[in-house]
Amino acid sequence: MASAPQGPVDTVVLIHGLWMTSRSWERWATRFAGRGLRVVTPSWPGMEGDVEQLREDPTPIAQQRIAEIVDHYDRIIRALPAAPIIMGHSFGGLITQVLVDRGLGAAAVGIHPAAVKGVLKLPLSTLRSAFSILHNPANRNRAVPFTPDDFHYAFGNTLSREDSDRAWQRYAVPGAGRVLFEGAFANLDPKSPAEVDTRRTDRAPLLLIAGGADHVVPPTVVRSNAALYQKSRALTAYHEFRGRSHFTVGQPGWEQVADYALDWALRAAALPREQTVASETPRR
Repeated sequence: MASAPQGPVDTVVLIHGLWMTSRSWERWATRFAGRGLRVVTPSWPGMEGDVEQLREDPTPIAQQRIAEIVDHYDRIIRALPAAPIIMGHSFGGLITQVLVDRGLGAAAVGIHPAAVKGVLKLPLSTLRSAFSILHNPANRNRAVPFTPDDFHYAFGNTLSREDSDRAWQRYAVPGAGRVLFEGAFANLDPKSPAEVDTRRTDRAPLLLIAGGADHVVPPTVVRSNAALYQKSRALTAYHEFRGRSHFTVGQPGWEQVADYALDWALRAAALPREQTVASETPRR
């Protein structure tokens, strides 16, 4: 495992996704800190309570909006002394891309990222994973519980039912209906908060990671997301891990994903800016 560079990039900001809290990063945070990095794991605004508190009173979750979440992380990142590596999982991966589009970060990684505006793929497994919220338009303004059955299909499909239920108990919280509706219908919204300028060149290097067994954001969605950047000359990469579910941050073997993401980001952040931009034709 490579050591952290002795350069200006010494901080990683980890952004959790829908149905999760910052607790989902507990293993990654410890591993990255062990490499000498400062690790910042802020919750979505209003979700600073622990899992048990948010299950008992999910009001802060129901109030979430993508734009407010992005602005929250924008303020945190701009307050840091130097540009950090930004990593986001699921909807945190979408938020990461919006932050990069704002010119933030030294390098960024979207881990099984929810799709930005422009991705047209909508696999059946994605619809089924989101059905507990999307089946009722009234859920747009609610925080909708994620049952153990929901979790096992959407997140824990590569785990035994016993292990999946344990993961649900430790990590799962109700999902923010507004956030999911905003993401699901981004292509119909001319002012979608999930829109990014995928053509821009003056942005941080970006890696998108997919999991071969992910029901929520299957590889075809992540590949389509990555393909949107083909007209940009900025450094963009895609990598797929076979057999990884949407719970890749906690599924056995998470260390391999964490190390790959961090090593790539550290290398990309250390490159001179001119080496992160193609000199001639866009990458495809």
